[in-house]
Amino acid sequence: MKKYILLLLISFQGLLAQVQFEAKVSRNSLGLNERLRVDFIMNVDGDNFVQPNFEGFRVIAGPSQQISQSWINGRSSFEKIYSYFLLPLQKGNLVIKQAVIEFNGQLYKTAPIRVIVTNPVQQQADPNDPNAPQISADNNIYLVADISKTNPYINEPITVVYKLYFSYNIGITNWRELDKPKYNDFWSQNIDIKQLVAEEGMFKGQRYRFVTLRKTVLYPQKSGRLKIETLALDIDVQLPTNRRDMFGRVMITEGNKRVSAGTKTITVKPLPEAGKPEGFTGAVGNFDFKVTPTKTNLKNGESLDLVVSVSGKGNLKLFDLPKPVAPNALEMYDAVHKEQVNTGLSGMTGKIVDSYTIVPQYKGKYPIKPMQFSYFDLGSGTYKTISSEEIVINVLDGPSANQAVDSTNGGNKNKIEKLEQFKFIKLKTELVSSKRHDFFGSLWYYLLLLLPFIALPILVLLRKRKEALDGDVTGNRIRMNNRLAKKYLSEAKKQINNKEPFYVALEKAMHNFLKAKLHIETSEMSKDNIQELLLSRNANPEVVADFIALTENCEFARYAPASSTSIQNDFDKAVEIISELEKQI
Repeated sequence: MKKYILLLLISFQGLLAQVQFEAKVSRNSLGLNERLRVDFIMNVDGDNFVQPNFEGFRVIAGPSQQISQSWINGRSSFEKIYSYFLLPLQKGNLVIKQAVIEFNGQLYKTAPIRVIVTNPVQQQADPNDPNAPQISADNNIYLVADISKTNPYINEPITVVYKLYFSYNIGITNWRELDKPKYNDFWSQNIDIKQLVAEEGMFKGQRYRFVTLRKTVLYPQKSGRLKIETLALDIDVQLPTNRRDMFGRVMITEGNKRVSAGTKTITVKPLPEAGKPEGFTGAVGNFDFKVTPTKTNLKNGESLDLVVSVSGKGNLKLFDLPKPVAPNALEMYDAVHKEQVNTGLSGMTGKIVDSYTIVPQYKGKYPIKPMQFSYFDLGSGTYKTISSEEIVINVLDGPSANQAVDSTNGGNKNKIEKLEQFKFIKLKTELVSSKRHDFFGSLWYYLLLLLPFIALPILVLLRKRKEALDGDVTGNRIRMNNRLAKKYLSEAKKQINNKEPFYVALEKAMHNFLKAKLHIETSEMSKDNIQELLLSRNANPEVVADFIALTENCEFARYAPASSTSIQNDFDKAVEIISELEKQI
């Protein structure tokens, strides 16, 4: 009788216990190069822990989990902690958002924490510490942006090459881009670097190793002072220490360094207004211009292609080609544009083509007027114009044209009435049925009319069933624990190749099974209490002993070496024990 009274008091005490779930940080203000520890602490065994996304931070370790439980003077205490180590990615006021757990069907959240991130702090190394690095990464790593020209014309190509310089005393294992450069008001294209190769070069009067990380070609699109936003990197470095291994080699330590190339300013000159041709479309460079017909003599019904091309070096993708002017007797279709352009560090080179298909309508000779192409030559700093020759198309046969004579200007032999050669043919028919069916009195009309009367009783029954289920608190708790047990048992099966997540899920599955069958909470799950309750439900003593032994094994196996065979055996044994207890209780 005393045992039942004690059990009742413990259960009542557990009901009065308040759920506490909070987040704590190691400090509220830190430098950009310092680490931050975050602990999420709960006094209950909460399920479905959801971590925040840690916006503005990079997770460098975690989560690590700690669980402690004690009994003092008949009172139990429980604590579970999820710990993370973070590295800030930017300066300013950053917020660690809410974490979430689930306990007894309720959601609990931590309060957001505000952290102030300042400039990097100088970290003094202890000279007596053998693990302290001999040198600092601060004066041994530099990120440099080499710009080919800082005072170009509009549409004159410039290159930006990002190089990472580092001394011979340190090693680099990895890097991540924190800020990508932005090229506002520039046309830009990155040059592919197939393989990163470490080279040697002079920097600040000393010999360094360097790696070329990025190459970009830029064409400024407007004049004035234009900014190239910075490239920032987070670099993992290896620094030598004062310790040596058994072979006398210097031991190294891992470190972290952030570098930035800084913002660059380009002063862009406008193209001169003096001498600018009337048909100038923005071409800058050195070009050759050609207008070539595929044929000049053709028969009625044949067609020709008039090819307008510009080749050379310059901003080939950033201007328009001139358009030919043909007589009305030549039907000219829209151009087909083609580009054969390569972009290297010196800029664009290649060829662009507009190809026009021309179909003659009448017999005779028809001239295509000369065309002009203008561009700004960077070498001489002047505008240049290239003119094509007049092209005469000779149509050998076909119908004669009706020439309209204008008495005012003495006649125009090239002005011809255009013959409509093709007429549009409709490809689709739109037929409308001559018979119309009224909605009133149809089958759908009566179904929609009766639908509210059919749906109302069903909704009333569903509502009563839901109210009955919501009122069954004990039944809901048992069903929830049953679902959690099945969920974590399935999760353990998925994690059978990962030791620690497997045993965490297996332990949760067994705990939730006990909650569902014995109607107890986490705070009542002592070894003696579980054994006594199972035996009182007519469970087999051997199965009870195996269940308790497997529960204890889950706690130790997470931190002890285990083979895949033993993990599989523990899973099979857990399924067998749960099945036996399901039958016996």
